[in-house]
Amino acid sequence: MTEAPAVIEATDLTKRFGDKTVVDHVSLDVRQGEIVGFLGPNGSGKTTTIRMLTGLLTPDSGSGHCLGYDITRDAEAIKRNIGYMTQRFSFYEDLSIRENLEFVARLYCLRPMAEHVDRTLDDLGLTSRQGQLAGQLSGGWKQRLALAACIMHQPKLLLLDEPTAGVDPQARREFWDQIHRLAGEGLTVLVSTHYMDEAERCHRIIYISYGKVVARGTVEEVIAQSALTTLVLQGAGDGRLVDALRREPGVDQVAQFGNTLHVVGTDAGELRQAVERVVQGRDIRVSEGETSLEDVFIRLMEQYGEARP
Repeated sequence: MTEAPAVIEATDLTKRFGDKTVVDHVSLDVRQGEIVGFLGPNGSGKTTTIRMLTGLLTPDSGSGHCLGYDITRDAEAIKRNIGYMTQRFSFYEDLSIRENLEFVARLYCLRPMAEHVDRTLDDLGLTSRQGQLAGQLSGGWKQRLALAACIMHQPKLLLLDEPTAGVDPQARREFWDQIHRLAGEGLTVLVSTHYMDEAERCHRIIYISYGKVVARGTVEEVIAQSALTTLVLQGAGDGRLVDALRREPGVDQVAQFGNTLHVVGTDAGELRQAVERVVQGRDIRVSEGETSLEDVFIRLMEQYGEARP
């Protein structure tokens, strides 16, 4: 099977602000039709990296191409061919949905304008609401309007920076259904997110911690690379048990879910011994569970957080 062509290729991107290195030799690639999740804690350099890829920021060192254009020399060409959806809703709240899209169509010199606007309204399920003021929309509908504005000029690459922050679960699911539909039609998507369920909907994920890429691959690959073991304790609702487990060597994480505890560690043997010591004489059933992506990310934050400048 032939590998899809690269839409983004970047090598050793580095960006400093004063004496602080925000992005430290980051390399990544994104293929046509892929949805790649870009993850990491606040301040890890995700947004700065995205801005360098789009030509909005010039890297201090490193190189890259986006849609075949050099990110340092061809910024204007890149901007014309991407859709970039930021965290913050940035449309005119005293204009209707249609009026906002007409404004965007004029910016891109789309002709005939009405045809482009009508098609976009229909594609995103906004036709029945086109006369509603943007300021009266719920978070989910504002998000849909923002997505419509980003794809109306039919970009080849969609960059999403925390696109579903503050949006309810149903709206988030509908948003991701739209993203997968667009990817199925050949659109490439790079999305930064804090939500684990959204990361799991990506074809691949890249985890960046304080400027450095520390994990990459499919969700299954990243979980396997972590080499974490998860034990599930049923009937363990006593809060004192949580404290006891956290004091044990070999226990890296303890998370409570009702009367169930998930206990995570990097050394399987040491973890089991620790759990056996704490639950001895108690009516608690211990079984092996599946390590979650959230477990992995918490481990990565703990592991690399100490290196934060």
